[in-house]
Amino acid sequence: MKRIELLAPAGNMDSLVAAVQAGADAIYLGGTFFGARAFANNFNDDELIEAIKYCHIYGVKVYVTCNILIFEHEIDKFLSYVDFLYQNNVDAILIQDLGMLDLVHQKFPNLELHASTQMHIHNLDGVKMCEKLGLKRVVLARETSINDIKEIINNCKAEIEVFAHGSLCVSYSGQCLFSSLIGNRSGNRGSCVGSCRLPYKIVDENNNKLNSGDYPLSMKDLNTLEYVGDLIDAGISSIKIEGRMKSPEYVYTVTKLYRMAIDSYYDNKEVKIDEKELLNLKKIFSRGYTKGYLFNEDIKNITNSDRPNHLGIYIGKVTDYKKNFIKIRLTGDVSINDGLRIVLENDDYGLILNEFYKDGKLVKEAKNGDIISFKVNKEIPVNSKVLLTKDNSLINEIQTIINNNPRKVKINLNIKAIVNEKLELIVNDGKNEVKVFGNSVSKALKNPTSNEEIENKMQRLGDTVYEINHLDIVKSNDAFIPFKELNELRRKACLELNELRIGKKDILYGEYKRIVPNFTKEKLKSVLVNKIDKDLDYDIIYSEEENDNTITKLSKVMHDYDNLDVNKEYLVSELGAFNKLKNIYCDYSFNVTNSYTVALLHSLGAKRITLSLELNPKKIENIVIEYKRRYQSNPNLEVIVSGYREVMTLKTNLNDVYEKEKLYLIDRFNNKYLIRKKDNLSYIYEPKKFNDNFNYFDIGINVIRDNKEI
Repeated sequence: MKRIELLAPAGNMDSLVAAVQAGADAIYLGGTFFGARAFANNFNDDELIEAIKYCHIYGVKVYVTCNILIFEHEIDKFLSYVDFLYQNNVDAILIQDLGMLDLVHQKFPNLELHASTQMHIHNLDGVKMCEKLGLKRVVLARETSINDIKEIINNCKAEIEVFAHGSLCVSYSGQCLFSSLIGNRSGNRGSCVGSCRLPYKIVDENNNKLNSGDYPLSMKDLNTLEYVGDLIDAGISSIKIEGRMKSPEYVYTVTKLYRMAIDSYYDNKEVKIDEKELLNLKKIFSRGYTKGYLFNEDIKNITNSDRPNHLGIYIGKVTDYKKNFIKIRLTGDVSINDGLRIVLENDDYGLILNEFYKDGKLVKEAKNGDIISFKVNKEIPVNSKVLLTKDNSLINEIQTIINNNPRKVKINLNIKAIVNEKLELIVNDGKNEVKVFGNSVSKALKNPTSNEEIENKMQRLGDTVYEINHLDIVKSNDAFIPFKELNELRRKACLELNELRIGKKDILYGEYKRIVPNFTKEKLKSVLVNKIDKDLDYDIIYSEEENDNTITKLSKVMHDYDNLDVNKEYLVSELGAFNKLKNIYCDYSFNVTNSYTVALLHSLGAKRITLSLELNPKKIENIVIEYKRRYQSNPNLEVIVSGYREVMTLKTNLNDVYEKEKLYLIDRFNNKYLIRKKDNLSYIYEPKKFNDNFNYFDIGINVIRDNKEI
């Protein structure tokens, strides 16, 4: 059985080296453009080339994130970037945009494509549609349970990748518009500002605050270390660590922990967790841990409502405060330049230990049980809890380990030194083989070259990634080989092996083609409602209620199509519907931002497509113009022009958690967002009604919609 892949993040070259040295099987990273972590340092083109070569020499794969929505005017640049990655031997790209998936798959037919979690794939039918569209791997929504994952794996051919550790989004990825619609920074475009990490009140209809902490939407970090065996047994192809914006020390430590857990399970059917390394990880970064929806965590244990940031570890408490000096009795060790946070009722107090005292003397380190003192800039209550949030000695220790390049590639060497024949060296890494030749071997006049001398020269692999596993020497007893020639042969063999390990795939280009229907130009008005109202005066009615005279809106999260009439018309919100239904209308949650996505969905059978809420009239007009030019046909497009728009879709049913039929979310500026229970999910709506008076009919849109569902 193929071993599970350990996939680690890299936001820069230092983190990439850390992940490789810690034992990652593959790395995912982003370039300067088109990745869903715009605030990470990311890799420029030269760094990407270097990163791919570095990883491949170690036998590590590289997946590049191209997982944002692409606007019409960016498509040429996007294609050029993908071509650059393709030419430089990237192992796969991650993608969210359906149109770009179709375009890239046709233009680069042997480039491996992975569906980003932003694609909102959460059921078997969605995975099957991904297979049909050319995706080799699917990164499932983080809300997908282990039982659902098993069912998917047992019935599909695609590789399944699952997040196993790191930050969690409170909303389904790809379905969160909070940052975009409220803050004008799109998560679907890689610029999420982390709206869920901000303080909120959850109130009932009488404005009574119901949440105990101030951060009810801030999720703990996912941690599935103890369940690694379950992930392996489920048949998952790859487990993924989140963290492209984390430090190299974090990446190294978490990757090492999962490497040890995976290897111990394969070796002994037992997951080994190094408690010291886990403690180190908590020191470096942790928001507290949850096993998440993946292992059906109780909802009360998924969020950390007290604080949205790094918790660190408990290191002591304040025993005295006088004249801006505090004393702390330690429960662990501290050293100069460590970071501390003193937990206060309102704003915590953070500092770096630039200088501190023990027994009145300036010191650089202190131990468990010591009392230290240092200056602060505010009054600190006695008995305040103190957290260690940065262990400077630990960081230095990890950096030293990484710099020593502990990871090695084992190789087998065969040397043949027969008098009057060319010196021969064969190097094999288990997959690749290199054969190099030297000069003809001479007969020794006095002292023949010994096996020990040959072995000594071959062992000098210092600045390479290689380590000798086995050395076999066949030689004449009277052979003489100059040491310089042995060194040169070794160096040449390693360089040639490097080239083979870096590799180069065959470049193959294809032609893009899509046959699409030609729709009649219309000027229609539609409406989305919860329940049917006889007084509705619209050409088209979408309803959450089943009704013969309306188009039924299905949930954003689907697990069962068996009870649906395949011949009925449905407004659908996720890709799996195309694997089961016939009369499909696509809602805005398909995130359609370019003409290629329109063409793909129409070619799959979509009768009408609602465009993304993240488009302005100019971008919409560009879609229509380019679609007509490329396909010589009219699309059938819809735009939402009024109503309260959904900004988040949560698996957590907040109404049940707080046992209230009506709930509201209130932010720092006293904006009030309705929280609505629907399909046993929670939907959060923007606080103000949206109205767009632009004349979309004039630019080729067929239908404009009012959302009246709340």
